[in-house]
Amino acid sequence: MALNKLKFNSLNVTPTAGKAIGFNSSANGLEATLSGGAVRFIKKLTASSDSTLSFVDGSSDVVLDNTYKEYMFIFNNIHPANDNVEPRVQFNKSGASGFNETLTTSTFHALLSEDGGTQQFTYRADYDQAQGTSFQNIANAIGNGNDESFSGYLRLFNPSSTTFVTHFQLRTNSYYYGDISVDSFYAGYINATEAIDEVQFKFSSGNIDSGTITLYGIN
Repeated sequence: MALNKLKFNSLNVTPTAGKAIGFNSSANGLEATLSGGAVRFIKKLTASSDSTLSFVDGSSDVVLDNTYKEYMFIFNNIHPANDNVEPRVQFNKSGASGFNETLTTSTFHALLSEDGGTQQFTYRADYDQAQGTSFQNIANAIGNGNDESFSGYLRLFNPSSTTFVTHFQLRTNSYYYGDISVDSFYAGYINATEAIDEVQFKFSSGNIDSGTITLYGIN
């Protein structure tokens, strides 16, 4: 069997948005594209002395549905108005209100102080919930100095499922009010088999002075 040499100028390797190059049986072998993964922007909230930031459904604003199996919230420099306060999250299932869903969670922290004197990796039982309905902590106590804030992400898995509970993972890094960098890991599940369609963020006290939370769908 003879081998044929491909001509470089016969190859179409220009991908389309959200697609990847694939092979087929055409003359140049590369005209087909395959569906690829993508991160899709949905909504961005910018804090300006807000008591809460809420991703909720509206008449023309559906933020969590069965379009994606995974959603990601990105926290960027969330700065509190008050000193020594903790950011928190809760959820609503479809048709519910009050942000008081039943959560079971686990929490770990790794931390280092600016002077190197405090070094620690610890399981935080006091931040966990066992079938609790309180707002879940998502970072350690944040300072309100001009340069103090926290950043990170929340991943929410298949929130529209009506068969399985909704799992989530969180990771944040915070400027602890005592001048310590705290790398925090949180995970858990929302113990409801109804679809989860609303999410709210707030501090343990005081307003969210500034920062952004951006929601993406993972395809």
